[in-house]
Amino acid sequence: MKLYLSVDMEGITGLPDYTFVYSSEHNYDRARRIMTNEVNAVVEAAFQQGCTEILINDSHSKMNNLLIDELHPDALLISGDVKPLSMVQGLDHTYDGAMFIGYHARAGKFGVMSHSMVHAVRNFYINDEPLGEMGFNAYVAGHYGVPLLLVSGDDQAAKEAENLVPHVTTAIVKETISRSSVKSLTPKKAEALLQTKVMQALKSKNEVKPIIPPKAPTLRIEFNNYGQAEWANLMPGTKIEPGTTIVSFEAKDILEAYRAMLVMTELAMDTKFS
Repeated sequence: MKLYLSVDMEGITGLPDYTFVYSSEHNYDRARRIMTNEVNAVVEAAFQQGCTEILINDSHSKMNNLLIDELHPDALLISGDVKPLSMVQGLDHTYDGAMFIGYHARAGKFGVMSHSMVHAVRNFYINDEPLGEMGFNAYVAGHYGVPLLLVSGDDQAAKEAENLVPHVTTAIVKETISRSSVKSLTPKKAEALLQTKVMQALKSKNEVKPIIPPKAPTLRIEFNNYGQAEWANLMPGTKIEPGTTIVSFEAKDILEAYRAMLVMTELAMDTKFS
């Protein structure tokens, strides 16, 4: 059984704010170690349940956060930035299931460090359905026929996952007090919880169906200001919806929509406010 892990950082145990998830900040090195240990707990439990291959995709920021020299020796790691499918790089139809570790709620929602890819984004839509990183990534998994078996993170990420995927297993390692404060398990307690939840998710994997994306979807991204929309609109094939900061793109499939999202958000981040 092959298992795919996409690992973000904002939903990792004990991390309340940006000082833990920005590489330039003083808490980042501590957070990397907690993140790595958390992934190791998931990997160990998955191997114990009969998984034969586990691919981990580092999915936060520059995507080089996990400490490979401290990672479970039998796992495989994708590390580094500029990946055609970013947070779901390496996922394909050969995997029996996916797990999203350290995830968070989407932009504009209550939840610790809630956002959607970059802070320029207010909302992602596929056609008229709002979704965040979790939903977009689950659609890519569904494109390949891969079910999302488990999501770990804060309580709000768990709620988002349960609304998105019927019968998904969730592991709540911390509760949101505000966007930058949490009530958290200790890492050891969280690792034990994750191992229990991984076993539960793998035993019930046949109950979870892939989330199938719509054919030929329209990607719509609502930006926070018009300058960001103007930058995103530099990508060929896009248009700004009149009277809004929404930029739309008609894609041939969810993979093209995903790549378009990566390009549009990168362009939007070039906006200056002076």
